[in-house]
Amino acid sequence: MRGSVLSAVQIAVAVALVAWMIIGFTALPGRWLRWKMFCRATFTIVQLTGTTKDGRTEPVNVYDHLSPGSFILGPPQLQAILDHLTASGRYERIDGDGRVLTARGEQRMEVRDSRVVL
Repeated sequence: MRGSVLSAVQIAVAVALVAWMIIGFTALPGRWLRWKMFCRATFTIVQLTGTTKDGRTEPVNVYDHLSPGSFILGPPQLQAILDHLTASGRYERIDGDGRVLTARGEQRMEVRDSRVVL
């Protein structure tokens, strides 16, 4: 009798844990990646074009300027990279558009004259 009660408790706990894990990975309306690991993360998806001093334009990949293995980039970090690229003289200006993904949902973002505009 004691063995069957223990098995029933183990099964109930296992089912509850699996249900909790499944619910934790589902998205609420207007939310993206509700799981606790992503609650505070901010992801930026952006396409940028840099204008050089001689007027040429070329695509800018901001991820080339992050630490190896980094992929989480928020607007303040993006602005710091833009400031570095323009201050170093590599580009006169950088423009583009994209999206910012946070726990609050998705938001449009623009980069105008090397400034992040939400």
